[in-house]
Amino acid sequence: MKYFSGAKTYQILDVEAVSVQAAAADGALKSFTSPQEQEVPSLAADIAIIGGGMGGIAAALTALTADSGVSVVMTEETSWLGGQMTSQGVSALDENKWVESTGACLSYLQLRDKLRESYRQTGGLTPEAAQDPLLHPGRSWVTRLSFEPARALAVIDQMLAPYIAAGRLTILTRSQIVDAHCREDNRIEALLAVNVENGQFTEICPKTVLDATELGDLFPLVKVPYYTGSDSKRLTNESHAPEQGDPENVQDFTYPFVLTLHAGENHTIEKPDDYETFKNAGKFSLFGFKMFEHYEGFDPARPENVKNFLPFWTYRRLIDKSLFDGSVYQFDISMINWDANDLRGYNIIDKSPSIRRDYLSLAKRLSLGFLFWLQTEAPRDEGGQGYPEFKLDLTVLGTKDGLAKFPYIREARRLAAKTTIVEEDIVIAANPGVRARSFPDSVGIGHYPVDIHGRQEVEGTAQATRPFQIPYSALVSEHCPNLLACCKNLGVSHITNGSYRLHPIEWAIGVAGGVAAALAVAENIDLNKIADQDATLKKLQTTLIKLGAPLFWLDDIGPKYPQFAEAQLAILNGRVTLSEESLSFPSASALLDHGRSV
Repeated sequence: MKYFSGAKTYQILDVEAVSVQAAAADGALKSFTSPQEQEVPSLAADIAIIGGGMGGIAAALTALTADSGVSVVMTEETSWLGGQMTSQGVSALDENKWVESTGACLSYLQLRDKLRESYRQTGGLTPEAAQDPLLHPGRSWVTRLSFEPARALAVIDQMLAPYIAAGRLTILTRSQIVDAHCREDNRIEALLAVNVENGQFTEICPKTVLDATELGDLFPLVKVPYYTGSDSKRLTNESHAPEQGDPENVQDFTYPFVLTLHAGENHTIEKPDDYETFKNAGKFSLFGFKMFEHYEGFDPARPENVKNFLPFWTYRRLIDKSLFDGSVYQFDISMINWDANDLRGYNIIDKSPSIRRDYLSLAKRLSLGFLFWLQTEAPRDEGGQGYPEFKLDLTVLGTKDGLAKFPYIREARRLAAKTTIVEEDIVIAANPGVRARSFPDSVGIGHYPVDIHGRQEVEGTAQATRPFQIPYSALVSEHCPNLLACCKNLGVSHITNGSYRLHPIEWAIGVAGGVAAALAVAENIDLNKIADQDATLKKLQTTLIKLGAPLFWLDDIGPKYPQFAEAQLAILNGRVTLSEESLSFPSASALLDHGRSV
């Protein structure tokens, strides 16, 4: 070990070991002392990706594809790769309406295709479902694709396996970064990882570093400035920013759980601690939705509006048993991620391991409390109370308590980046055209409303957006030359975080990060200087386009179309000017004469 000498003790929180019971002696708090330097293995790598969530996986796959020679080391603190779509349980994907055609990266579409194919290969689908090219195993109404998290885990493992076998990718699961060594210019030279199960330390010596952790965990370790919570109007000048920001007002986090439906049976759990406290605070509700019925009614939040209420049960359903012949699935499987089990007002960023443990434990009791309420007090569609036929599944999420391995994180530390994306860059009210603000250093696209789960300090903060871009300058900081934000920890405000935190956008950020890291190694250039030079920025953007990553919003030419690269490069190189009135390619007819790839 070259950079970390002498014994030092690190106290960490093993999130997978957090108990439902308050302050339980559950072993979640752990202390490890680094041994003498000769006892610690050292790994040199071109790229270190810290965090194996969606951004991290996309970055690894892209870097290894974009450049045939780079080596990658990835760490992940849980036992499952995949982040919000696996270990965090949100496998009903939050996406945009163009996602099946033009609204996501090619590699993200390929991931979705592989997920669908995995269900076809295992059999049991009805003939009609098996032939559906847009198979949706859960038929949930929040998304166009929902599935069991383990399916995504298997697909990810399959996609990464060739690079592991070739010796170009090393993955350290159940590992946290506990220390960092930086030069005077804040360049990261080494990171110290510890395995939270066996205490094994590993020194990682990378050329470039991508922070793909769910909470931006590297930022404080390498002393890079960042923001948390809501921003003041003085800082961002956003219309809906409060006069005084609140670093503790971070979006809610949630422990999803999974239910199966067993008519006529009673699977009521024991009433969890804190149930009455949450109930008396009005936390548990279906918010006007019925369990299995679809109807139109008045919105409780806005009585002047009529709302289309779809069934609660199918909101994030993962498996619709009617799509199968009964040999594989005998019951519906539904994932519960609802406002009623969002824990509000308990920020876990920059808190001690013991406080984080207590907050996570409370969040687990909230989720089980909501389950108990569903089983005993939720209004039944036909009258009466409670659905005891709901059974907590203990297999789908891979945990003993039936809750996700890691909480669903909506908001991380946010990098003090070269560019901070603010409300006026993306919302409809400030963008009269069909697209949001145009960024010349675009490296990806996304679309989602400003979706704030938590305390909104200014009324009207949650609002619709235009299809927007991801600027490269939002991924890097002036303060560290070889670090890039590769997850929801990019340079966004508290408000725009509500739009940039979703599955396909996090994946697009990872794709951009992977190409940038490979380019930085090949060109021997700092990550935070790539966009400062026209030649390297153009090389980055051209590579992304050739890999099927849209940089510009179109609704008629997607990554699977033969004309995709031609169209995107025509816009990039100024040969085509996009219309402010249409998302269509201005010369689409000429490009589309050669047919489409579907």
